[in-house]
Amino acid sequence: MQKKFLSNLILMVVLNLLIKPVAIFGIDATVQNRVPTEDYGLYFSLLNLSFLFNILLDLGVNNFTTTNVARYPHLVANYWGRLIGLRFVLFAIYALVTFCVALVIGHSGHALLLLGVLVFNQLLITFIAYFRSHFGGLHLFRTDALISVLDRFLLIIFCGVLLFTPVSEGAFRIEWFIWIQTLCYALTLLIAVVLMVRRTGWPGLHFHPAFSMVILRKSFPYALLILLMMIYTRTDSVMLERIHPNGAYEAGIYAQGFRLLDALFMFGMIFANLLLPIFSRMIAEKNDLSGLLNGSRELLVGGAVFIGFFCHVHAWEILDLIYTKDVSASVPSFRLLMWVFTGMSISLIYGTLLTASGTLKALNLISLAGVVVNIGLNAWFIPQKGAEGAAQATLITQGLTALSQVVVVHRKNQLPFPGRVIVRYTGFVVIMTGMIYMLSDQTYFMLIQFFGGILLLFLLKLIDLKDSFLLLTGRNRSSENESEKSGM
Repeated sequence: MQKKFLSNLILMVVLNLLIKPVAIFGIDATVQNRVPTEDYGLYFSLLNLSFLFNILLDLGVNNFTTTNVARYPHLVANYWGRLIGLRFVLFAIYALVTFCVALVIGHSGHALLLLGVLVFNQLLITFIAYFRSHFGGLHLFRTDALISVLDRFLLIIFCGVLLFTPVSEGAFRIEWFIWIQTLCYALTLLIAVVLMVRRTGWPGLHFHPAFSMVILRKSFPYALLILLMMIYTRTDSVMLERIHPNGAYEAGIYAQGFRLLDALFMFGMIFANLLLPIFSRMIAEKNDLSGLLNGSRELLVGGAVFIGFFCHVHAWEILDLIYTKDVSASVPSFRLLMWVFTGMSISLIYGTLLTASGTLKALNLISLAGVVVNIGLNAWFIPQKGAEGAAQATLITQGLTALSQVVVVHRKNQLPFPGRVIVRYTGFVVIMTGMIYMLSDQTYFMLIQFFGGILLLFLLKLIDLKDSFLLLTGRNRSSENESEKSGM
């Protein structure tokens, strides 16, 4: 099983590395280059508004299906027939809440029409994720991996034709991008349904209230956590577009920096999904958590600090490689957002450990505080500083929530606070800063600093090769040492 898990994890990572960066930087970024900044800014704000409450579309249903289909595969047809009815009820609630919020914050006319398509897209995305949860539960990992990138692959083909061939005669509208996404999601869902029906047969579709309530009651704390985290990570662009005098433009330049952060977070989530079952098993077996905790922190947070510093120093050069306009205006917010990934990385590790241990009350309280802080800071900073102010609010919020999770984990598990690690991270930043003044020849400056920074991560043991290997093979240093002592 471990071999099967790792081989399919590698397949998932490889497919994501091959497809999603092309979709994000080759297609999405090119669309932003081709349409007016204000048009993309409005789209980006509406897209994040459609994300804010999308947990209402799930409420733990995917988690339930993945777990129970794996345990009782012979009941799969019965499960997905009952739960599809629940899905449509949840969609009605989600759509109502989203449109009510949109009306309250002042959206109307064309913006509401675009939001309607984006809300429908969320329904398609949720159904795709729902069928993927069944494929995962049935251990059809390759099917799950292929479906996970199919919509992005189709987007690359369809948008690529319009963007890079004479078909559209150089013109492009943001509405085309949204409609093409709808087409890609719909085709992906259709293929997922066909594959599912071939596997299980066509179920009877009906809504079962008692069955649905059992699932929702069990999953409520987790759903609340996701909702709160979504609000304090996605509300910045919505508030930016609404309360700044030039909001659509500011949201557009904010999106240029946020795109890379979103891509980094996507791969961080793959890392967290690997950690969750390992942490859960170790807690159940009452094993020492410190080795795995330290190893995962070294691998993810060490890399995040390096990325934050490198992107801060070379912000203009990186943005200039991707975008053709508003590069200078995007630099201040981009620099701050790249440091946000460090806080996110800490939360991905410590928050995952708290989730695995069932400490959802503490996580929900931390996330609620994050919502209050984020909305308050955005309301204060955005009117004065625009996109840079939104990035400042996000950085402070992510830093405080990450620190709170670290404190809870170390107190709950009676682990020593990682003071030495903080000193090593500080030393890393100081040495990297010194390299800026020591290297007078700018010709190979980026390359020297890039490879020098990676080497420094290992020299300061911010990344430990043995811990990283044990992590990726589903073990930890303490269990490895026990195996060595017993001669295994």
